Amino acid sequence: MRAVTVSEYGATPVVSEVPVPEPGPGEIQVRLIAAGMNPLDALIADGFLKDGVEARFPLVLGLDGAGVVTGTGEGVTRFGVGEQVYGVFFGVSRGLGTYAEYTVAEADGPVALMPRGMVYSQAAALPTSSTAAYGMVEEARVGVGSAVLVVGATGGVGQMAVQFARDRGAKVIATARSDMADEMRYLGADETVDHSAGDLNRQVLATHPGGVDAVLDLVSDRTAAEEIAQALKPGGVYLSTVHSLSPDAMEARGLRGVNFEYRPSAALLERIAELVDDGKLVVRVTDQVSLEDAPEALARLTHGGARGKTVVRP
Repeated sequence: MRAVTVSEYGATPVVSEVPVPEPGPGEIQVRLIAAGMNPLDALIADGFLKDGVEARFPLVLGLDGAGVVTGTGEGVTRFGVGEQVYGVFFGVSRGLGTYAEYTVAEADGPVALMPRGMVYSQAAALPTSSTAAYGMVEEARVGVGSAVLVVGATGGVGQMAVQFARDRGAKVIATARSDMADEMRYLGADETVDHSAGDLNRQVLATHPGGVDAVLDLVSDRTAAEEIAQALKPGGVYLSTVHSLSPDAMEARGLRGVNFEYRPSAALLERIAELVDDGKLVVRVTDQVSLEDAPEALARLTHGGARGKTVVRP
C-alpha cells in the first residue's frame, strides 16, 4: 500500500510502498478514507518520542484517521466489518500511522463509531484536536462566568477549545488576525485580539482590567508564555500544549501552570460524537491533500498560523 513515511527520525517524509498491516488478536484493520494532520505528526517524525517509544522504520506518519473496518482479529466484538470508525491510531512502535491506505488499531483503544451523518474528512479532523481541547477545558476548570484567553485559537485544537469553553458558559477571548475574527465569533468567541497588532496583554487587559481566569495556549514558547501570564488574575491557571511552562515559577507568582498532556479514549470520542450529532460542535476543514502532497502540507503546518484543519485523502 502507499503511505507517507520517514526512514529515520529527522528524515524528509516521502511517499513509499509498505505492506498492508494485518490485525492481530484484539485489533481491527481499517481502510482509511481520510487522515487528520496535526503538528504532533511532524514532531514525531523529528524524534519527539524517541526517548520514550522505540519506533519501527519505515515509520508511517499520522495519528488521526477515519475509515471503514475491513478486518477484525481474534476476540474482537466491539466493532464489525463495514462499520465506520474514527480515532487516534497510535502505532509508532510498529511503524504504523494514518497517512496510508490501511492501518490497524486496538479495538479497545481510542477508536469509536463515527458521528452520524458526518463525512470522513470532518471525522478525521476531530480526534486529537477535540480530545485535547476537551481535556484542557476540563483541566482549567472552566465554568460559567470564567474569562478564558485561547492563544492559537485559529488552529484545530484552538477552534475546539473556543467551542468547549463557550458551551461551559465562559467568556472567550480568542487570538486571531482580523480576517479570522468573524470566524472565531461564529465559533463562540466573545472577543478577538490580534496578536500581530501589538502587545497582546495590553489588548486583553483593555477589556478585562482585572485579568482573565485561564489561558489555554497552543503555540507560545517560554518567553512569550511568561509575558502572557501577566494577563492572569491571581490564582489563575495557564495551560500549555507545547510544554513552555515552569510550573514552579508559575506557582511562585500565585498561578497554576500546567504543561498539558492529552489523553484520548474511546469514551471521550463517543462523547465528542454525541456533541457533533447534537449540533454543538463545528469542524472546519480548510484543506484536503493527497498522499503525494502530504509531506509539503505537513511542512507548511509546522510554520504556524494554522487556520482550521488539513486532511489527507489516501
